[in-house]
Amino acid sequence: MRIGFLGYGEAARALHEGLSRPGLSFIAYDILLASGGEAIREAMCARGAEISEGIAGLSEADWVFSAVTADQSLLAVEPLLPHLRRGQVMIDINSVSPGRKRDTAAAVEAAGGDYLDMAVMAPVHPRKHQTPVLLAGAPAERLLPELLALGFSAEIAGPAAGAATAIKMVRSLFVKGLEAITVEALLAAKASGCYEEILSSLSGSFPGLNWPQFAEYQMERTTRHGRRRAAEMRESAATLDALGLRGGLAMEIAEVQERMGSCGFGQSGGLEETVGRVLELRLKPQKG
Repeated sequence: MRIGFLGYGEAARALHEGLSRPGLSFIAYDILLASGGEAIREAMCARGAEISEGIAGLSEADWVFSAVTADQSLLAVEPLLPHLRRGQVMIDINSVSPGRKRDTAAAVEAAGGDYLDMAVMAPVHPRKHQTPVLLAGAPAERLLPELLALGFSAEIAGPAAGAATAIKMVRSLFVKGLEAITVEALLAAKASGCYEEILSSLSGSFPGLNWPQFAEYQMERTTRHGRRRAAEMRESAATLDALGLRGGLAMEIAEVQERMGSCGFGQSGGLEETVGRVLELRLKPQKG
């Protein structure tokens, strides 16, 4: 079997590392290759992927994992459509709205390919391809045994594309929202001079969350991955709007995640030190 990757960021690299074994070969394409992208090229070489200089090279793969930024999930697939082989499988792991996945499924199927909606339900490290995933779409039942044989921890969410990502998008509203409310509360506490009192109060009211380790983890996730999480929350907002609910809440969460991610560093030092550094950056006047 030959496996392709459309986009070669953290998720694709983790899948590749987990799946590497005799009998499987890999080919990868990333749009950044066209503009230099030496770090991407080095990452592909280090993991033994054949580098495809153009997207058409992915037509050689039996399965293609699409792992791009959320806002590009459909746009990135469109140049590949004329090159898809009949029966070739596109596995869309992007964290996007059900509507986006249905649109992508329609385009892939019209081009003769098979489309699988795969929702990754936890961070890809440390379990890599064994991270729990949900599947949906026409080929889900047929592909499930093959995925399980490769070591995937997979379950079927439904027969139609969009069913798996719907679960991810609704769950993300809570998970990323909890991150946002935690970091904003700690930043407000620090800014108002009541940091110790707030941390002590929250620790007493919610002992099951294991403060302050819980807060440290929330700070690390948002400062390190906030921009990617913001893109996911915009897709969650689209999901809620399509349901007739209030996507504005998800958009506000996206704004918090974006601002945290723009700080430019991950967790370092103690919790209070990190909160102080983030607060200083967040309150600094923006140029322009």
